[in-house]
Amino acid sequence: MIIIGWGGLGTLWSRPAATVYVKKNRYTHDFLEKSDMFTVSFFPQEYKKALGYLGSHSGRDGDKAAAAGLTPVYLENAVTFQEASVTLVCRKMYAHDFDLDKVPADVRRDYYENEPPHTMYVGEVVEILK
Repeated sequence: MIIIGWGGLGTLWSRPAATVYVKKNRYTHDFLEKSDMFTVSFFPQEYKKALGYLGSHSGRDGDKAAAAGLTPVYLENAVTFQEASVTLVCRKMYAHDFDLDKVPADVRRDYYENEPPHTMYVGEVVEILK
């Protein structure tokens, strides 16, 4: 799992879509590359501290969900959390790495000078869990 602030919702190819952006050096990137499905979960305000923990620790180092006090719910091809108020279950439709030659110079400097580019993942929202 990863905490992301970069993403969007809309329509692509006449399908409801969720777009997320994940840097190649994030542990979650490997999972997104290998899976055809991903979830986007939204949490009530009371879980802000737990989400802060998730955003500041890597899953490479241990079970972040347990440490944050969250309860995984295993779906057929993805995972959500019992504490989530809404989860979008998405089937990956498209993925593409940012081409840094096409990114504004100030953005390259501010976000990618010492970091790899993001990969954009677009998923068709196939189910909404509440």
